[in-house]
Amino acid sequence: MIYIDHLPVKTFYIATVEGDQPHVHTFGAVCEFEGKLYIVTNNKKDVYNQMKVNGKVEMCGMNKGTWIRVKGAVKEDTRREARVAMMEANKNALQSMYTVDDNLMTVFVFESGIATIYSFTEEPKVINL
Repeated sequence: MIYIDHLPVKTFYIATVEGDQPHVHTFGAVCEFEGKLYIVTNNKKDVYNQMKVNGKVEMCGMNKGTWIRVKGAVKEDTRREARVAMMEANKNALQSMYTVDDNLMTVFVFESGIATIYSFTEEPKVINL
């Protein structure tokens, strides 16, 4: 997946909305599963509820003068296989917080959207999700 492989970002910021109030959240794990971009959160957090009510999100991250912006629509994927893929891709970051079957770990998939990779030296690269 070009946007994960091309830009090794360790921290992402995801913007959601609750009513008319925007919220920005720090995320540290993403993965590719079945050719789609996935994020993970705890289903007891406000961000989980915000994404369930309104799946339109924006995400950004930066690494060494290159940054990525992703905007699109996410939806919860309740399949165990999706949680396993996330855990395998991010074991060091997630194993102290979650187990695949703990009823807390929840993954969301970008069902649609656009990822744009920017740098100070190249033209932006646009990728349809």
